[in-house]
Amino acid sequence: MDQKLIEDKLKLKELELNAVLEITKAINDNLPEEALYKIYDFTLRANLNVKKLALYVLDDSWECKVNHGTETNFFKIKMNEELTELKKITEVKDCKISAFEEFEYIIPVFHKSETLALIFVSEDCEDEHNASEFIQAISNIIIVAIENKKLARRELDQEAFRKELEIASDVQQYLFPDDLPYGVRLKVEASYLPHDRVGGDYYDYIPINKNQFLICVADVSGKGIPAAILMSNFQASLRTMIRQTPNLTEIIEALNFQILDSAKGEKFITFFAGIYDHNLKTLVYINSGHNPPVLVRKNGEAELLEEGSTILGMFQPLPFINEGFITDLDDFLLLCYTDGVTETSNENGEEYGIDRLSDYLVKNGNKDLKEIHQDIIVNLDDFKGKEAYNDDITILSCRIE
Repeated sequence: MDQKLIEDKLKLKELELNAVLEITKAINDNLPEEALYKIYDFTLRANLNVKKLALYVLDDSWECKVNHGTETNFFKIKMNEELTELKKITEVKDCKISAFEEFEYIIPVFHKSETLALIFVSEDCEDEHNASEFIQAISNIIIVAIENKKLARRELDQEAFRKELEIASDVQQYLFPDDLPYGVRLKVEASYLPHDRVGGDYYDYIPINKNQFLICVADVSGKGIPAAILMSNFQASLRTMIRQTPNLTEIIEALNFQILDSAKGEKFITFFAGIYDHNLKTLVYINSGHNPPVLVRKNGEAELLEEGSTILGMFQPLPFINEGFITDLDDFLLLCYTDGVTETSNENGEEYGIDRLSDYLVKNGNKDLKEIHQDIIVNLDDFKGKEAYNDDITILSCRIE
């Protein structure tokens, strides 16, 4: 064999070895993806004398990550989907794709059956086929390394998200009262079905004195830790203020200011709160943009409790506040809920709605509260059919006898 040919082959093997060592060192140094692409580009230019190159990688979509030596700016050229099916080194001329005719070869990089990258190259060496196979091998090393980095990053993100959900879920559980009264004179029942692990709903029963108690339900926009923390602060503020004053208007104004100050108008809360007085047989309430609770009297008449204000946390001061005031109320059922109940949809896109809920309560208001809650949930399941729930479901009921 010709001495010069042997020397050239040895030199090429030395360059290939250096290329592998440089790529491997960069991966072991845990360099960021951008740096790995730059080293990859430099290595193919300097060590393998690749004159023209475009590297396309499948991320969320196909993107050009490396491009040099071409007249066309391939960073702006979209990948032809037909080429993503290639499983072997292919000459560009055989593909008849005009956008990439500057190149000689298309080199696929795949893991198992999934194509991860496509390298478009023009080479300047005697054994172009072997050079292409080496480019394929070295590209596979770096692309798989980058994919592993992405996978590790996704796993870290998922773990962080899992911990966030766990924290938010714990925070939310502390919002709900541990015990609700269920005696002869007063009964309170609650049901909570979160759509996800962490919901945005809140309900409460707060005794004020031996004659009065507050019952409330709320829904915060958004999910996760920020929403859970905001609702936690909301609950703490409400419980503090109700012990300072029974004036609902003052409480609502203070809560609105606190939400706006904390969330800067990026989140809001819908809220219903009512104070019942056993001696006076009165219910004072304010509905701040929440779904209207249903009040069913002893005679079977039902009314929606809509008096109040707009949502909390968007305007300062609130544009209006009206207290609802109901007298001669000594035997009744009050059912509060969040929009997950009435906005449950069936397969035809029809919502369950307030009319169905009111009709059920008028006909079945004498049932035990626990049975009423079970019936409503069963009715919602039957109504939605195969459709999924799209929000949290919270039901809070109160009966005075």
